[in-house]
Amino acid sequence: MEIYKKQSLAETFSVYFDRRMIKILLLGAISGFPWVIIGSSLSLWLKEDGLSRSTIGWAGLIFAVYAFNYLWAPIIDRVRIPWLTNKIGHRRGWIVLMQTIILISLIFWSLIEPSTNLALVISVGLIIAIASATQDITVDALRIEQIGENEGKSMQAGAAMAVVGWWTGYKLGGVVALTSAEFFQNFGFENYWQVTFLVLGAVIIACNIGLMFVNEALQTNRSESQKKTDKMIEDKLGTSNLLTKIVAWLTGTVAGPIISFFKKNGFNIALAILAFIFLFKIGEAFLGRMSVIFYKEIGFTKTDIALYSKGLGWLTTVIFTLLGGLFAIRSGVIKAMFVSGILMASTNLLFSLLAWSGKSELLFAIAVIFDDMAAAFATVAFVAFISMLVDRTYTATQYALLSSIGTAGRTTLAASSGALVDWLNGDWGIFFIITAIMVIPSLIFLYMIRHKLNFND
Repeated sequence: MEIYKKQSLAETFSVYFDRRMIKILLLGAISGFPWVIIGSSLSLWLKEDGLSRSTIGWAGLIFAVYAFNYLWAPIIDRVRIPWLTNKIGHRRGWIVLMQTIILISLIFWSLIEPSTNLALVISVGLIIAIASATQDITVDALRIEQIGENEGKSMQAGAAMAVVGWWTGYKLGGVVALTSAEFFQNFGFENYWQVTFLVLGAVIIACNIGLMFVNEALQTNRSESQKKTDKMIEDKLGTSNLLTKIVAWLTGTVAGPIISFFKKNGFNIALAILAFIFLFKIGEAFLGRMSVIFYKEIGFTKTDIALYSKGLGWLTTVIFTLLGGLFAIRSGVIKAMFVSGILMASTNLLFSLLAWSGKSELLFAIAVIFDDMAAAFATVAFVAFISMLVDRTYTATQYALLSSIGTAGRTTLAASSGALVDWLNGDWGIFFIITAIMVIPSLIFLYMIRHKLNFND
């Protein structure tokens, strides 16, 4: 009888030294950076141009495209980009195309003013959001395809590295954005945000250079499996001509990933999974959408925000994401989800204390550290959870579908965050208490399905 020996902590940690993890780290950074552009940068740009909290909150509706990117995810799985696909690969070709669109949009932003062209500013922001959401589809697919289907521990480690990368792109990108804006403002530039967007454009170019060091994954049977699905649908139609081939392709492309997900999990469990994914990070999204505005209102400068929320936050996130990955590997994804959900709710209350105490750099640092710790645990567990649910035949589409459902809650509902603060007459303390309570429904759904999920972890 073979006796199972539990891995030591050092043996568990060694999975991070897999060379594939560096590639996943870079992909995460590429994915996270655009959120700086349409998140912190856009919010402060509008704030300092005199727009209201409600307007800034509703402007965040552009993030809603992340909730619907699954609608065009099948195209990412199956359509090749002319010339780019042959030169640099299917996945990388799509990423470079989207990065180019973001770069052009930043150049356009550098030429306009929000106070006189708000609709145009938001429209360009929407284009950036669409390009970023499209990019995320193929980034996530490329990341997942770096790891074998049966490498559960490597998948969880990869999820941790992806989260570290995402937060690196988001946090350090935020440092670049905020310190650049402050520098140009202090240097006397009237349109300092417009100049800052050109700096961010240079970061986009650097991301594309880095992408060339990430190789396409090994050959998969994705195309063959998709063609088999198309043929099965065509056979059921009873005839074979150009029209039935088109119908079969469209049906297999759009419906195949959804049918596969429900068939694998069963209808009731699949619905419970979707409910959990939708609800899990709503509270975090409400807090995140208004956090920069909150910091500004209680008296912190852009440099303060860059130092504490971005710089210190990045370091905390990196450390606790890696620790969160280790925890998920050793305890399992489900337990990690419960722990991280409770941590998220608890740490949100620290911002209530900051709101009621007034400007305090010490309390600001403590709140940021613990909030980023909770967010790191939650995100790595969440990414691993979704990654382990996908069918490799439809990697891009299924991951996009599942993650977009989670994004739907975070973007569409969180767009009302500014209006909620206004409705509370600016009582930030009560606002953060409400965000803490928002995690409870998701944990109820997770509890209901905890024994129905068979992960290889």
